Amino acid sequence: MSPAVVWDSALLGYDLGTDHPFNPVRLELTVRLATELGVLDDVRLLVPTAAGDEELLRVHAPEYLAAVRDAPLVGWDVGHGLGTADNPVFSDMHDASALVVGSTLLAARKIAEGEARRAVNIAGGLHHAMRDHASGFCVYNDCAVAISWLLDHGFERIAYIDTDVHHGDGVQAAFYDDPRVLTISLHQHPFTLWPGTGYSAETGRGKADGTAVNVPLPPRTRDPGWLRAFNAVVPSLLADFEPQLLFTQCGVDSHEEDPLADLSLSVDGHRAIYATLRDLAETYAGGKWLAVGGGGYQLIRVVPRSWTHLIATVLDRDVDPATPLPAGWVSAVSKAAPHAELPRAMTDDRDTEFKPWGDGEDDPVDVAVRDTRRAVFPLHGLDPDDPRD
Repeated sequence: MSPAVVWDSALLGYDLGTDHPFNPVRLELTVRLATELGVLDDVRLLVPTAAGDEELLRVHAPEYLAAVRDAPLVGWDVGHGLGTADNPVFSDMHDASALVVGSTLLAARKIAEGEARRAVNIAGGLHHAMRDHASGFCVYNDCAVAISWLLDHGFERIAYIDTDVHHGDGVQAAFYDDPRVLTISLHQHPFTLWPGTGYSAETGRGKADGTAVNVPLPPRTRDPGWLRAFNAVVPSLLADFEPQLLFTQCGVDSHEEDPLADLSLSVDGHRAIYATLRDLAETYAGGKWLAVGGGGYQLIRVVPRSWTHLIATVLDRDVDPATPLPAGWVSAVSKAAPHAELPRAMTDDRDTEFKPWGDGEDDPVDVAVRDTRRAVFPLHGLDPDDPRD
């Protein structure tokens, strides 16, 4: 079963405006870079259709869908988080947003129907959208809709891992009391970054207590610290939860050059994250892995390289970090953005080696690791202070 890659240029229609940081050009540049590097050779790109109301209503309120449809006609004062600086109203907003949801649903269907074990959709990852309002550049929550659909189509336990710099609050909220979904979010500490949620003490509700996991990391955390925290928390929980599918939101606004946040990861760190997620899917989820995009606002230098690595990892066509950027891609970008300083290769030349948690040394991220393990691990029968757990 070949991995599924979902893409169509119609997805560029989710466009919040030329001056908005969530610019769809990042998707176009990613697909072009992946194509010119040969990552997409002989790959049939799957063309999505818009999600219907029946699917959107899995996680969104009817009155919210009506507001999204009416917003371009009504204007700016429509409520529901629409018409704000973060979520401006744009023409065809409902259709464009529903198409993003449809693209992630298509990826989910390919896995559920046994046509693929892995799938990737870089246009997805709108993890902030809530039941009745838009939030954080996100109108409809494609991640939550797809997970809900999967739960009704053969899956009883799904692990959602969010590596975006911002807390995966919309997905956590959708499944906060659902023990079938384990949500894990590693993000910049909410005291220092919007949306101000994602503390270690947020662990789920009722029978789902322990299935919401948050690792709030200090600003300026680099690749080794991020990977140290990830490996101190995630594998043990996956081993206990035994998911049937790994769903990952792979935002790349954790990069040190991203203008909207303050973590300090590199393209090399992102590549290491994707390889780790692939290994975890093979080890704990029967190889089933659905990856979507998310945030990322260094549109030229970072997003295309990082998400090309993501696509390559899903396809088992890993790109050597030393690979030079293709001349055709560089030429096209230079013409469109003549003042942009372009990287030379698919690497930032950063060291991603990390020391495992519990090695006796202290790292700035260890406060987050300890707080998260002590909040969640006992709920899974794990010892929070034992590095072997």
